[in-house]
Amino acid sequence: MEDKKEEKNENIQAAGDHFALEIDSDSRNEEFARVVTAVFLSRLNPTLEELDDVKTAVSEAVTNAVIHGYEGKDGTVRLEGKTEDNIFTIQVQDQGKGIVNIKRAMEPMFTTDTTGERSGMGFAFMEAFMDELEVESIPGKGTRVHMWKKMRCGEIGRASCRERV
Repeated sequence: MEDKKEEKNENIQAAGDHFALEIDSDSRNEEFARVVTAVFLSRLNPTLEELDDVKTAVSEAVTNAVIHGYEGKDGTVRLEGKTEDNIFTIQVQDQGKGIVNIKRAMEPMFTTDTTGERSGMGFAFMEAFMDELEVESIPGKGTRVHMWKKMRCGEIGRASCRERV
């Protein structure tokens, strides 16, 4: 049991304004990725709306990697987050099947799911909840989703993000 605990701890690295997390491509890990991201982001003391936006976007990116990137097969999803000034940046990367047509995949309601269980709104939600979204993919090699969000904590006459308690 101790060996397993030590193994898990090696998969999360946080230093200063950066974290890296590797999780198995299992849909149960989506919530874990979302919570780790939220805890890391909490150092900026975000508003509840900002926190919910980021958690939703991360959830969608991880779910896409698990469901579409690996299609139920074993793999690893890597998250890297960082803060610089009031900007939060996160990358979600897989080494799954990749996306053949990114432009088409990013269209609202587009899905490759034939079961009717998926709505095709993952990228639309990421775009709506984050300030910027960039998707890179190589078919057969994997996909990297890079998202940015400015934390508004320095606005509306408030102290900077790091000064708020």
